[in-house]
Amino acid sequence: MSYNIVSKYIKDISFEIPNTKAYVMLEKEISNYSLNFDIKSNPVKDNIIEVNTSLRITPNQNVQHKILADLTCTAVVSIQDNFENKKELKKIVLIKVPTEIYSTLYDTFIFLFTQAGVKNIEIDKKVDFEKLYNQRKK
Repeated sequence: MSYNIVSKYIKDISFEIPNTKAYVMLEKEISNYSLNFDIKSNPVKDNIIEVNTSLRITPNQNVQHKILADLTCTAVVSIQDNFENKKELKKIVLIKVPTEIYSTLYDTFIFLFTQAGVKNIEIDKKVDFEKLYNQRKK
C-alpha cells in the first residue's frame, strides 16, 4: 500500500505559561515533564485521510508551577491502494506519517519555547514511532 502526504499544517497550538513563577521555575522543573504523542486519523473522502499527530508535555506530581504546551500537526494523506489491508494502513497512520511530519512538530515546539524566552528546552530530535507502535500493541 502506498501513500503520499498531500499537505500538512499546524491544526492547533495551546501554549501557556500562566505566571512569572511558572516561567522562572520552568528550566528547573522541565525534567519533571513527560513527552507524549497522540495520533488520530479521520477519513476525508475516498482514499484521503487526515492524520493528526499531537505532541504535548505533561507534568508529573513533582511540578508545582505547571505550564501547558500542546501542538497538533495535521497531514492530509492520499492512499493509492484500497483500504483493505488494515494492518498496513495502521502502520502508515501510526508510524510512517508521524515520522515524516515530526520535524515540523519538533521545530514548531522548540520555536514556541524559544520565543517564550526559554533557552534550555530539550526534547528528542528523533522519535522512533515504530517502537512506540510496537509498545502499544503489547
